[in-house]
Amino acid sequence: MTAADEVVAAAQARADALAVGDADRLRGLLHPEFVWVAHTGESHDRAAYVARNTDGTTRWRAQRLGGPTVTVVGDTAVLRTSVTDVVDGADGPATFRMPMTQVWTRTADGWRCLGGHAGPRLASTDS
Repeated sequence: MTAADEVVAAAQARADALAVGDADRLRGLLHPEFVWVAHTGESHDRAAYVARNTDGTTRWRAQRLGGPTVTVVGDTAVLRTSVTDVVDGADGPATFRMPMTQVWTRTADGWRCLGGHAGPRLASTDS
């Protein structure tokens, strides 16, 4: 398995942890210095990101990575993809797409997401 394959696998594990609301698994995939910029422009550190995405504030059903590309330089990787998110909305599940960039760093415990950005939202899909 190449380093790029390992990063994609870690990114998929992060998406899966979101979908099931697994705070411990999600926290374990995020670097302690993690920061995220949401499509709304809000920034979250690791604790706030995990809480927001696992405490019911945002109820995930799925996040699908579409054709990720990864550039690895030493122990740092940049993953770019377009994601399809399915979250519970006021009127039931809502599906939307957006570009996403993640920065990963290789640690003694494997690849950990150091930060990223998603957005802006693209035209809605029915899938």
